[in-house]
Amino acid sequence: MFARLALCSRLPPRNRLSYIHPASIRTFSQNKFSLPRPHGKSFVHRSELKQAKRIVVKLGSAVVTRGDECGLALGRLASIVEQVAVLQNQGREMMIVTSGAVAFGKQRLRHEILLSQSVRQALHSGQNQLKEMSVPVLEARACAAAGQSGLMALYEAMFTQYSTCTAQILVTNLDFHDEQKRRNLNSTLHELLRMNIVPIINTNDAVVPPPVPNSDLQGVISIKDNDSLAARLAVEMKADLLIALSDVEGLYDSPPGTDDAKLIDIFYPGDQQSVKYGTKSRVGIGGMEAKVKAALWALQGGTSVVIASGTHPKVTGHVITDIMEGKKVGTFFSEVKPAGPTVEQQTEMARHAGRTLASLHPEQRGEIICSLSELLTEKKEEILSANKRDLELAASSGRMSQAMINRLSLSTAKLNSLAIGLRQLAVSSRDSVGRVLRRTRVANNLELEQITVPIGVLLVIFESRPDCLPQVSALAIASGNALLLKGGKEASHTNKILHQLTQEALSIHGVTDAIQLVSTREEVDDLCRLDKLVDLIIPRGSSQLVRNIQRAAKGIPVLGHSEGVCHVYIDQDASIDKAIDVVRDSKCDYPAACNAMETLLIHRDLLRTPIFDQLIDMLRTEHVKIHAGPRFASYLTFSPSEVMSLRTEYGDLECCIEVVDSMQDAVDHIHKYGSSHTDVIVTESEETAEQFLQQVDSACVFWNSSSRFADGYRFGLGAEVGISTARIHARGPVGLEGLLTTKWVLRGEGHTVADFSEQGSMKYLHENIPVPQGSFS
Repeated sequence: MFARLALCSRLPPRNRLSYIHPASIRTFSQNKFSLPRPHGKSFVHRSELKQAKRIVVKLGSAVVTRGDECGLALGRLASIVEQVAVLQNQGREMMIVTSGAVAFGKQRLRHEILLSQSVRQALHSGQNQLKEMSVPVLEARACAAAGQSGLMALYEAMFTQYSTCTAQILVTNLDFHDEQKRRNLNSTLHELLRMNIVPIINTNDAVVPPPVPNSDLQGVISIKDNDSLAARLAVEMKADLLIALSDVEGLYDSPPGTDDAKLIDIFYPGDQQSVKYGTKSRVGIGGMEAKVKAALWALQGGTSVVIASGTHPKVTGHVITDIMEGKKVGTFFSEVKPAGPTVEQQTEMARHAGRTLASLHPEQRGEIICSLSELLTEKKEEILSANKRDLELAASSGRMSQAMINRLSLSTAKLNSLAIGLRQLAVSSRDSVGRVLRRTRVANNLELEQITVPIGVLLVIFESRPDCLPQVSALAIASGNALLLKGGKEASHTNKILHQLTQEALSIHGVTDAIQLVSTREEVDDLCRLDKLVDLIIPRGSSQLVRNIQRAAKGIPVLGHSEGVCHVYIDQDASIDKAIDVVRDSKCDYPAACNAMETLLIHRDLLRTPIFDQLIDMLRTEHVKIHAGPRFASYLTFSPSEVMSLRTEYGDLECCIEVVDSMQDAVDHIHKYGSSHTDVIVTESEETAEQFLQQVDSACVFWNSSSRFADGYRFGLGAEVGISTARIHARGPVGLEGLLTTKWVLRGEGHTVADFSEQGSMKYLHENIPVPQGSFS
């Protein structure tokens, strides 16, 4: 018999229909993958893994067994089973290649031996006190024979919790090398998959001979371990994907744990010579070299492969689903090597060139920014042509709101404004990196300086706003920071030409690589995991984008705000003309901006007065849709639609109107429902205004001024990377100063701490030394 097949004896109710074609009993409308693709060509990019229909999951010995190698890691195994069952119930065809029979059998036999010894000893001595007992070394094949049935029973019990049926298949090399047995195995597996059953495959370790070195037939991989078994099975069954789970995160360029060892994100067949392999895992008979060999063989056969960790406690519970969603987990094997560098390589290039950029003289960095400013004017026709193409594609897709299209659009006026702002920044950049903030004489001939330095590598993720690219680039140049840019695909043509112009400007001082545009298909979540390469993330876009980045960032600070719920409060002592002008500009000048008014607060005494009537008439004339707050609605017989939430950022010609009893009531409302972005008071009472300015805890607080002034260019910063609502480092419009940090420089003459001890000869002075304006280290 080519295989030892044991079907589960009882099918759960859902599986009694398993002889019907699976398409008739599964809800394919919920699937995120397409119909089966023609086999023979593996996936090129991780994002395509969502399309995988037939999947082999290989569980290594280190994944299945406990640390003591006696027994199974039940919690880990349960989470993996859950993920496999979920994918199976989505309509995919799942197969498992598992280790663990030897470990399970070892636990079982040890228990039996100890029990037997204790019984014999008790009978022999007649006493309850037993001597210390030793367990003999157990032969692996005997352990496998004792453990296979228990391992399968465990899998069956776990999968039953998800109404999923399983079947066990034990194989040996002959089942693949003998043509008739191979056809029988293939037929059995296809029949199980057709019946919506998860096959669980393992080598028959109870009878299998020891592996013979270098015994691979030409073009065929021998079954020496479960890595080679999984690869052979995946190719035999024309699987779309093989997920090999081990006790390491993936393939490293040198043994994990050694200095400078880096996880390889994507591995290509020609990269074998660049990898140094370490020792194999604590259990199992394979190793990483065996895994890579099996993976490359499967890849050549048309099956995509990912090697990842199945033991890491933080990822085991979702490692398989993360891989299926295209996330950067483990090492992905691909036959097609992209033409350009990887995002990791881009970041390294940017960091290296960024250090050169930071060492340039301030006037040289200013020259780069001036050059970029001139290029924006000289090449405006090319820029606008690329932008027109993006706008046409956005309009034809029908998926973008008008507010997003407005952000995407560039004009001659916008480009001119950008150019002016960059020239302002070029002047201020001369007073940035290396500026002395304080100088202290610690002791005689021992002086300390605190100086400004770049943060390092910035990652700016922005959507729909291509004008962000030259602004942020200029700020990075001025502050001496390396920059990694990830723009939305809706602005790809505009971003491409703007980045080309930026690199052209950088080239005049040989730092072209300091600013990189990520053009590969990197997911935002993956970029947020570059904690060893990126020092600060700055999101520019919707509140949802910012929240997603804040949630996904792992160990990297995020500078920005998630929402721009800006308020304008009309006090009882407000001027009619000022109120109308400020509200109109705050809401209607650019409704999609984060500094646009979203909530209009009106003092209760102004209801049914000329100022209130004129405000309402103006908003209607400007086609602003009004939503009534709860208190405002209570004053009206027929009110506008009541607001769903007082924390809404509309980003369009819409706003909420709410009534408050006093200035203090307005402040309390802003603190409860605002986003600490920008809030405004309109009043002729200086006393009331000053109280408002002092009490409101927002990044920007204005008196008788439009909220739209909350902008780096309008503040005279030249440009901004965004507006921060954080309370540390930088707040409000973040310009050049917000992209600098400090370091301490101490200059001495062989001083030691021992010199300042009780027995030492020196005393601390700690004298502040005046620092002249514009002093540089």
